[in-house]
Order: sequence, then structure tokens, then C-alpha cells
Amino acid sequence: MKNILNRLINQEKITKQEAKNVLVNISKGNYNTSQIASFLTVYMMRSISVDELDGFREALLDLCLSIDLTAYNTIDLCGTGGDGKDTFNISTLASFVTAGAGVKVSKHGNYGVSSTCGSSNVLEYLGVNFTNKQGEIEKSIEQAGICVLHAPLFHPAMKNVAPIRKELGVKTFFNMLGPMVNPSFPKNQMVGVFNLELARMYGYLYQNTDKNYAILHDLAGYDEISLTNQTKIITKQEDKMVTPSELGISQLKQSDIYGGLTVKDSAAIFMKILNGEGTEAQQNVVCANAGLAISVVEKISHLEGFEKAKIALESKSALQSFTKLVELSK
Repeated sequence: MKNILNRLINQEKITKQEAKNVLVNISKGNYNTSQIASFLTVYMMRSISVDELDGFREALLDLCLSIDLTAYNTIDLCGTGGDGKDTFNISTLASFVTAGAGVKVSKHGNYGVSSTCGSSNVLEYLGVNFTNKQGEIEKSIEQAGICVLHAPLFHPAMKNVAPIRKELGVKTFFNMLGPMVNPSFPKNQMVGVFNLELARMYGYLYQNTDKNYAILHDLAGYDEISLTNQTKIITKQEDKMVTPSELGISQLKQSDIYGGLTVKDSAAIFMKILNGEGTEAQQNVVCANAGLAISVVEKISHLEGFEKAKIALESKSALQSFTKLVELSK
């Protein structure tokens, strides 16, 4: 590790294999906490390379407890986090709206590190019990249209990193990795990232896979469609910019999608929106994200997906998916 750290501090890159080896060695407990913290910190001060990111990704996928959901043609809606915007749980809500629209979702999530309330925080608060049992997860997909894959249950190798990330309390390259290491290896993915450079890296890595994907970065700095600005979207077929007007809706202000200072506040906003009592702005931003996910799986336009998402939210189908998930997790 000392040699690797010296090279990184000197602005050198490490190879894909070296990056992979470091994460494997972290999982084995071969490094002390100071070394791990230093390794994470270096990447907050210099750009990560595609090879380094790919090496980290391969290591986590090799080490994870995988789960087979290929029969369900699922999509994961997941953001990197780390955008510092403190929105409400847009991608988690969009996951239930997507499920309510009849598209199967395998939602990979974790507790918030650099934000007040990650997807796992709000779902746990609202009564979801996490599991990594194949049978229970399949039952959830079949009956609720969605399952929640809580990252620590599927990535036990990262137990040496979790407390250090929590103590640091800022985004690290693990934010970049989260959406890439869903243990069910979904064939469809909608992933939001916190800057354009990372969007391009994801595009480069995903273009060589058999995934259907939409990688997005909102130009106001969000890792999701915020409707406060244009959004860059990268798919296998094209790169494009999307504006709120293309969905027939008005541009929002940042304050319209603010999240709440506590898990309790975030959970209250979450349930209000699912119950159809959210503001028009809140509902639109959730449906804009869900609509993109639906369009990826069903190969329809974003606008058509958005309309399907609105129906799923307004008809309470999304709420039913959530209620069923909670019930099944008891």
C-alpha cells in the first residue's frame, strides 16, 4: 500500500489490476484504517481513471454475494450521491413509481454517507426490513414489482471500509461505484452521476456491455433529473440534452425539490408524495426520473414513460408497490 499511495500522491495512475488488488486486499483486512483513509482521500484530490474505476468495479462484483433475478428483466434506478444538493429521495420514489407502472425494479441502495438520508435510511425508517435471501427477494419482485438490495448485505467484503466512509462523511470513489455493483447484475440501468466527467466514464464502461442504460447528469449539478436545468443523457444509441419543456412541464427552482433535514422529515415527504399529496413540482420530478427508467426498459420515448409514471403515481399503484414491499419484509 505504501508504494501505491506514493505513486498516487505523485499524480501517477495505477493499473486496472492494481486497483482491483487494492480492493481485494482491503476486503481481506490487509491494511490498517489510516492506510485505507489515505487511499480514499487521495481520490478526493485527483481524478480517477477509467482503468482504476473498472478495476474497483470488477473487485466488488467478484467479491459480492450475487443474486439471480435474470427471469424478471429488472432495472436499477440509482444515483452516485455526492452531489451535495440535499434533495428528497427522488430516485427511491421513482423506483416505486416505475414498479407501479409494471416495470420490475431491483433497487440497490445504502445508508447516506455524504447526504442526510440515503435510500436505506428512509426505507428502514418506514418499516422495510432488508434481506439477502433469494426466495424472499424473488417473492418481493413477483408481488410488489420491486426488491431492495441493501448494499452491506451483499458486499460483506467492504465492512472494513464502511466505518471509515462514515467517519470521513464526504463523497469518495465508492459513491462512483455504488450504481455499478448491483449484485443482481440487472440488464437495465438508469444511473445518475454527480459530474459530466463521470458520466463519460460510465458511458465508456457501459458501451462494452449488453446493458440497456441511460446515464444522466443534470447540468445544475444533480445526480438525477432535477427539472431545474437541462439534463445530459447518454445511452448506447445517443447522447442528448433533455429540458423540462420536452415533457410539457415548467422548469423548477432548487427549493422545490429540497429534501428535509432529518430521516424523519425525509420519510414524511416520501409518504406524502406516494399518497398523491406532494406538490406538483415534487410529483413531476419523481415522474421525470421514473419515466426515463420506464423508457429504457420498454424502449419508448421519455415523454411516453413520463405519462406512464404519472398514471402509476396518481392511481396509487406506486403506493401499493411500497405497501406490499413493507408487508412482505416483515
